[in-house]
Amino acid sequence: MGGIRVKRHSVRTRATTALVAAAAAFSMTLAGCSSGESGTSGTTGGAPVRGAVKAPTPTPSPSRTYALSKAPDTIPAVREHEPARGPGWRPGRGGVVVAKGSEGLADEGRLLAQELKIGYRGVAAAGAADVELALQPAPKGAAKQPPESYTVLTRGGGVRITGADEAGVFYGTRTLKQAVRSGGAMPEGLVRDRPDRPQRGLMVDIARKHFTAAWIEDRLREMADLKLNQLGLHFSDDQGFRIASDSHPEVVSREHLTKAEVRRIVELAARLHITVIPEIDSPGHLGAVIAAHPQLQLRNVSGRATRGAIDIGQPESARIVDELLREYTPLFGSAYWHIGGDEYQALTVQNPEASFPRLAELARQKYGPNARVQDLAAAWVNDRAAVVRSLGKKAKAWNDGFFRNGVVTGNKDIEIEYWTGKEIGARQPDEYLREGRRVVNLNDEYLYYVLGEPNQFRYPTGRRIYEQWTPLVLRGTQPVAKGYSDQILGGRFAVWCDLSQAQTQDQVASGIRMPLRATAQKLWDPRTPARDWRGFQALSQKLG
Repeated sequence: MGGIRVKRHSVRTRATTALVAAAAAFSMTLAGCSSGESGTSGTTGGAPVRGAVKAPTPTPSPSRTYALSKAPDTIPAVREHEPARGPGWRPGRGGVVVAKGSEGLADEGRLLAQELKIGYRGVAAAGAADVELALQPAPKGAAKQPPESYTVLTRGGGVRITGADEAGVFYGTRTLKQAVRSGGAMPEGLVRDRPDRPQRGLMVDIARKHFTAAWIEDRLREMADLKLNQLGLHFSDDQGFRIASDSHPEVVSREHLTKAEVRRIVELAARLHITVIPEIDSPGHLGAVIAAHPQLQLRNVSGRATRGAIDIGQPESARIVDELLREYTPLFGSAYWHIGGDEYQALTVQNPEASFPRLAELARQKYGPNARVQDLAAAWVNDRAAVVRSLGKKAKAWNDGFFRNGVVTGNKDIEIEYWTGKEIGARQPDEYLREGRRVVNLNDEYLYYVLGEPNQFRYPTGRRIYEQWTPLVLRGTQPVAKGYSDQILGGRFAVWCDLSQAQTQDQVASGIRMPLRATAQKLWDPRTPARDWRGFQALSQKLG
């Protein structure tokens, strides 16, 4: 942050003292020429003594002056800072208070006070050295403030953090916390800040590899300081099903999260303004469910099992998946459900209709003579989206669950999570965007941390994300046209555990640290950062 520089007038003080001494010596030679003004020296009984020298007026102590402040050093960097002259604010005699009418900020206030090791006084008038938190919606008739936006005003020894909503105020407290950690103080002046994208987060594959609840909670705290607001939990796959189930306990893996642990995770996330997005991927990646229900395994024309693929031609397949979706909806309470849709192995063969003639016939029966297996798969995704929609949730699905030139089209209200262009028949991002679909960026070229680095994956570097990637870069390294920007809702950094033993969970936490910070920076502000990569690394070390 550069610190606060105090200009001390030591040279000027020495010069002033010398001038005063010279003037006094010169006055002493003027005895007999005195004006007769009384002085404080050379007196007897209070009567002036002729020829006495008047004592010089004491020189006042030099007052402090301050250089213009610099923006606080934070990750992500603040978008706007108006500098001012002053000492800034440091933790000391002041505490944290909540403005009257903003009582909902109590959790934010308590957390900040705990982190800064200062007192919390609740709803109270702000003192001179206090940090005050306040909700400040736009005045009547004025333009609505962007969601999650905030201001931090540092002046007169105190700090006032205001926001359009509770999340905005919370992010203001993250800026204050990081400023103190990186530079010891919150600089004088005004910060105005807001995110560029509404969806910013991390996704963790807890199905292939078991992660403890404590590890997940640590990631939530890390995310909160980075102003990330979504955690995706992919908890069902071929290798495991990792959350306890009452409706289908037979599908749950030995190592799993209890529902009590999930509730604690969700509650902590809510306090940190993070939404937890659950994912049960289907109709592919259901190996753990199929292992307990082998009769639902999809088999090709030769009778060979298709790994991870459930037989979407059997009504029982939909019944089990929908029961699981309904069971977990109250547990998470999220506005979103991720229903998967990717890599259905029946569609990765050269001729799905020849390999799976029974599915092809069923597609024609349901959707007409031109229907194909892909239409049956598209209808499966639509049906699962309808289930979560009936529960008040918005559906998300992977991009390769949506097909071109089909009889059945994926519903437009399902958010596309674009991850790859490597699959057979891959569609360019522009195709989804031209259809008016809204997209979240999980570009596997930059944002995929795949354990063991299989299939030519390489662990992503923070530097590459920081210097090259933006939310517009949905596939490969080339951005889509800027005109589509409003349809790209944000992005998430993703941890996939294909070779689950390649790293411990602590190694995963260390490995994703810098890439996640770089992702947070570019989702908050996709412009080229003012700080170079080396400076970003140095700041990251300060923040811990």
